[in-house]
Amino acid sequence: MGGEVIPVDPIHPDPAVIERAAAIIRRGGLVAFPTETVYGLGANALDEDAVRSIYEAKRRALDDPLIVHVATMAELGGIVAELPNTARVLADRFWPGPLTLVLPKVPVIPDIATANLPTVAVRIPSHPVAQALIRAAGLPIAAPSANLFTRTSATTAEHVVQDLGDRVNLVLDGGPASHGIESTVVAAQRNEARLLRPGATTPEAIADALSALDPTVPLLLGAVGRTASPGLMAKHYSPRASLFLLTGEPSETRPALRRAVERALEAGRQVGVLLVDEDAPLLEDLGDRISVEPLGSEADLGQVASRLFAAMRSLDAAGCDAIYVRALDTSGLGLAILDRLTRAAHADEFTA
Repeated sequence: MGGEVIPVDPIHPDPAVIERAAAIIRRGGLVAFPTETVYGLGANALDEDAVRSIYEAKRRALDDPLIVHVATMAELGGIVAELPNTARVLADRFWPGPLTLVLPKVPVIPDIATANLPTVAVRIPSHPVAQALIRAAGLPIAAPSANLFTRTSATTAEHVVQDLGDRVNLVLDGGPASHGIESTVVAAQRNEARLLRPGATTPEAIADALSALDPTVPLLLGAVGRTASPGLMAKHYSPRASLFLLTGEPSETRPALRRAVERALEAGRQVGVLLVDEDAPLLEDLGDRISVEPLGSEADLGQVASRLFAAMRSLDAAGCDAIYVRALDTSGLGLAILDRLTRAAHADEFTA
């Protein structure tokens, strides 16, 4: 198919390069491109065959809907049947940016893009390359994360190539994605908003925006009925190694992390650890017996989120067959981080 990688300036992308990518989208091809969250695998959202090629390239289950990206609010009318006031308030506050809204769709959006649901997940990305590509293509772009299905999301062009190779026509390399974690997904109705997937826009910020609209409008947690959002499979975001998540109070999980790593070493496993700075003294004496990927300080969950998927991929590349990580605080971005780790964790995940 191609698999060519072209570097682009993440702030001021070359219009000629963007037009080349847009032409591929218009004729039904696949283009991987950076967004502020992760890299997306984009195709013409109005072309059923093009959308199907996304599923085929990713080996994605057909019951997992896609997110459709547009460049402006004016373009929403072509893909959604209604924009409730709750949704409008959230869009005005957070778009362009890492928030996805689930809204009633119009028939022009093919059923394959929405897993045969009557709703479509839509967002306006803020990344200049994504914005330029959508505008140049002149149509909405369906784009899940540019990685193999259930695997760790791609946050660099290199990750895209590792997973998809020549199954994508062109990869626009705009450097690392800044958030490093997917968008928050909210189903916005007239009298409520439901958080389907935590992500780079925090629940606290969403609740604050809703409160400004009407303090009686609740932010509910969790999906109802069939999966209306991408990223909700029980197994998702997974490295190739078995990932073990330790949950509980820090006073318990810190010593439990040390014990778990020691047991794994005694069993002859190739051990990797996703480690916040505050926990580094726990394992420093183990030296080169383990592979450590630093996530930054637990006081800066934005940095932790931005490093998470790349760190998992690094430990896979180092040959680890067991990865250990301690759950962090769930406020702010912590809920999204815990969600990704929980879905990535091995079936034998355990508490401290």
